[in-house]
This record gives sequence, structure tokens and C-alpha cells, in this order.
Amino acid sequence: MLINRSGTMVVPFLTIYCINQLHFTVAQAGTVMALFGMGSIIGAYCGGLLSDKIGFYDMQVGALLTGGLMFILLGFAHTFVTLGAGTFVLSFCNESFRPANSMAIAYYSKPENKTRSYSLHRLAVNLGWTVGAATGGFLASFNYHLLFWVDGCTNILAALMLLWLMPRSGYKRPVKVLGKVAATSSAYKDKTYLLFIGLTTLFNICFFQFFVMEPVFYKLVWHFNERFIGFLLALNGMIIVVVEMVMINYLEGKRHPLIFIASGIVVTGIGFLLLNYLPPTAVAGLLVVIIVTFGEMLSMPFGTSFWVTRSSEHNRGQYAALYTMSWSAAQVVAPALGAQVIQHGGFKVLWSLLGGICAAVTVGILLMYKFNAENKVVADIKQAETEMQE
Repeated sequence: MLINRSGTMVVPFLTIYCINQLHFTVAQAGTVMALFGMGSIIGAYCGGLLSDKIGFYDMQVGALLTGGLMFILLGFAHTFVTLGAGTFVLSFCNESFRPANSMAIAYYSKPENKTRSYSLHRLAVNLGWTVGAATGGFLASFNYHLLFWVDGCTNILAALMLLWLMPRSGYKRPVKVLGKVAATSSAYKDKTYLLFIGLTTLFNICFFQFFVMEPVFYKLVWHFNERFIGFLLALNGMIIVVVEMVMINYLEGKRHPLIFIASGIVVTGIGFLLLNYLPPTAVAGLLVVIIVTFGEMLSMPFGTSFWVTRSSEHNRGQYAALYTMSWSAAQVVAPALGAQVIQHGGFKVLWSLLGGICAAVTVGILLMYKFNAENKVVADIKQAETEMQE
């Protein structure tokens, strides 16, 4: 993942590439990014289904190889139609990798360290993203086409490293189960999990404003320069790299994952609300980034561990796909929603709305926890009565 994410440089610069290099209109560039989002959602769904059928190992290798080839081919697409179609296929391949990758982490880790495993995964992703974004900016100053080649080659290199470091002989395909059992344990029929996905999607839409609209706020309202805004965004990744693994190692197993998720969401909401009350200073900017980052570190690793504990070998791809689709949908909705709220109500309304949504999602998560706890008590009583009768 570190190798793969260190090559992440096409997507962050794709809008600029469309407008400055290919001379697309802003509307056309937005359409290309929308196609990227649509491909991500469909790719996540199909990737989960295929991972359950052919196994996460083959799915990861196939997605990395096809995604790498698509990055390289996309560099030769210069018209609106070809670039739009290529972007859709590329995002489909890229996102189909994620459910399989999540399944792999669950397979190779132990029950007692799954949350730490996903936290380590996030560390690799964030560190790689930091390297990729910085390298991409440097390469783009010389030649934008280098971005496509580097991004594609790192995908292919990651696939080759996977084949070399993790032999296929060490993988067992999911056990085929009876249709009746599979149907009753489908992620798409798990009402509790579907509610969790709905609440998570709402939170993700709020969280993405941190990367989408908060930098705009810093520039237009607080009048920070681009260099300091870039530092604030990089600080998010640096804190995660330095702090998250240690924090998760200390917290894992001490409380139910839903408690930590709710805590992280309410902390993130407080971070957004503070933008309405803090003075426009560098210290205030640093404080908000630190608060939102800690909210992210609390909520997201435990969010992943929650769906893993609800899944099994034969349906883990479905659970992973829904979780990935939640992120993809939020990436599509967040920019449009943020822009509309700012246009009609201003930044103060946006930050208040995000704080309110985070508070509502927190209440929903806590009610889920209470409901699950009550159901567990009832199930334990019934099991004890059955054992006594026997």
C-alpha cells in the first residue's frame, strides 16, 4: 500500500490537468470528476462481489494491474469523451481493489489486533499520499504526462510485490455455503449494518469538507497563503503517521468500537463548529486541524473493525463493498453539497450544518450501541436458559 499510494498523483491534479493542459471548461472538468466518482461506487460494489467469488488475492492483483495500465493509457486521452470514459474505467478498476484489500487485512490479522492492522494500513496510505502529492506537484511542473506513467507503474509494481511477498499458496478461498445460509447472512440484509453505513456516509460527507471546503475557507475568509494551507493539510497526515498506531494500540479492546466511533464523530463536529468562533489566526488553524485529525483517528479505524466483526469468510466482500461505497458516495456528494450551502448561506451555515449532522450521527451511533447491547443481554439470557434446560 505504501508503494501504491506513493504513486497517487493523477487524481489530485486531474482537475487542473483538464483545465490548464487540455483546455476543458470548468463544467467539463467537473463532469470528468463526477464520472470518476460514479466509477468508484460501481467498482466498489463489483469488487466486493468478485472478491467473495474468486478470492481477495486474485482480485487485488487483477485490480492493481488493470488500474496501472489504465493510468498509463489515460495519459494518451486528450478529448473530453475519451478522457471521461477512461476516467470512469480507471476509477472502476481502482475502487474494485479496496474491498479485496480490506478482506486481505482481516484475513492476515488476528482477532485481537484487527483494529491495529487497519490503523497500520491507514498509516501506509497517509504516508504514501503525502509522498505522492508532493512528488506529483514536482513532476507536474515539468510534464503532466509523467504523473500518469509514475502512477501506473507504482500500481503495477505493487501488484508484482504482492505476488512476490505473499505467495498465493498461503491463501484459502472462501468456503462455499448453502444458498439459504448465504442469503440470511448477506450484508445487504443486515439492517443494523445498513443503518451503520447510512450514518457513516453522513459523517463521511462532513469529513470530506475538511479537504474540500475548509482550505477554501482558509484562503477566502481567514486569508491564509497557499503554503500555510498546504502545511495544515500535510499536518493531518503527519499526526496520523506519528500518533494513530500508538493511540489505537492503547485503546483497542477497552471499549466497544461504536463508543470510539461516536467519540470521534463528536470531536470532528466540534472541530468544524470552532471555525465559526475562533479568530483567523495560525494558532486557530492548527487547533482545528489537530481536533479534526484526532476525531478521524478515533472514528475511522474502529469503523473498519466494526464491519469486520459482523462479517464472515463467505460474505466479507459484501461488507467491505458497502463500506467502500459509503466513502465513494461521500466523495461525490461532499463537494456539491458544500458548494451549494456556501453559495446560499455562507461558510458559517456550512460549519453549523456539519456540526449538527455530526451530533445527529453521534446520537444514532450511541442508539445502535444501546440496541446491540440490549440484544446481546437477551441472547445471553436465552442461551443460559437453554443450557439449564439441557
